[in-house]
Amino acid sequence: MTQRAFPILFITATRIGDAVLSSGLIRFLADQIPNARFTIVSGPLAAPLFAHVPGLDRVIVMEKGKGKGHWFKLWNQVRHKKWGLVVDLRGSGTALFLRREKRAIWKKSPDVLHKVVDAARVLKLEGDPPAPHLYITPEVQALADQLLAPRRGEPDGPILAVGPASNWVGKIWPIERFAQTAQQLLGPGGPLEGGRLLILGGPGDGRMVEELRMASARGRYVDLTGKVDLLTAYAALKRADLFIGNDSGLMHIAAAAGIPTIGLFGPSDERRYGPWGPWTKAVRGPRTFEQFLAVDPDLSQAIRHMSDLPVTTVVKAAKALLAEVKAAKVAAPEAVVEEGAPEATPEDAAVTPELQAVVEDVAVEEAEAPVLEEAGPSSAHADEGRDPS
Repeated sequence: MTQRAFPILFITATRIGDAVLSSGLIRFLADQIPNARFTIVSGPLAAPLFAHVPGLDRVIVMEKGKGKGHWFKLWNQVRHKKWGLVVDLRGSGTALFLRREKRAIWKKSPDVLHKVVDAARVLKLEGDPPAPHLYITPEVQALADQLLAPRRGEPDGPILAVGPASNWVGKIWPIERFAQTAQQLLGPGGPLEGGRLLILGGPGDGRMVEELRMASARGRYVDLTGKVDLLTAYAALKRADLFIGNDSGLMHIAAAAGIPTIGLFGPSDERRYGPWGPWTKAVRGPRTFEQFLAVDPDLSQAIRHMSDLPVTTVVKAAKALLAEVKAAKVAAPEAVVEEGAPEATPEDAAVTPELQAVVEDVAVEEAEAPVLEEAGPSSAHADEGRDPS
């Protein structure tokens, strides 16, 4: 008998990085509720990340308008359906005005929490939080593989991926240092000796990466800057051996791809925004995040804050991470394929301990006359209210 669909309204972030960090919740819900049907609300830059979510009914692109008008526009688009669950990671009051069985609304924590942990708290999940996860199709992966395939006569080898751009000049490590780092890792005696450089970035980053192309031997780099969408970049990153990049959405996409990831930090807080995963490291120079705040309290000045992070620090961290990964692969026993558990039914899912927090309302105090309101940026990432990253 066909089960009744369980409609979920999932309101996620405007910024690419935040949307990636909370994406594990979608996988969790899709796994726990086999008949889930998703309507996902996101900002225009992050929306393409969700194109291949299983059970997807619709992606609503919400662009900010004057005042809170975009929230009322969203409410008007979703108010006609009764939702099984409304998950609001933006902390707005939208769920209070919708017909729904259950709701889970983000509330700012007084503690310093990583965004992955913070997102899991919305569903009151205990234990390890759901790791970021993006869905792609075999066709997307095949396209990425085609773009990475070496031309006839060109060498193959390991791939070092780099993301030298960010949404603010203050978070950008000097491009010449990316070039120097790549030369040391890919050159003679380097851990990725004989490999290729994969350059990734947005449409406006082409001129910025010119020095990287110039520093790489012909046939030894693949420049996809501004040439692929987010999910194709994700698929390409799954084939890389290491990623090094500034604190950005691309860094979080690389970590979600499951590859060793080095995130470069300065005027942003790795306690909240560090790359998430077993093979990730956040690397910074001699100054703490608090010291950057003392110089630039609003984290908005056109200052190249990352200039005090030396190449030697990044290369040392990269070599150490690659050595850890290699040692773990050697030590790990062969994977044992266990017989899968019976597929959960919607009735089973509703009573499993993992889903107990989902099927209960998250406590939210309802004012007598609630107002749709957008959550402001947190003080630990003061630029999160600006352009998405």
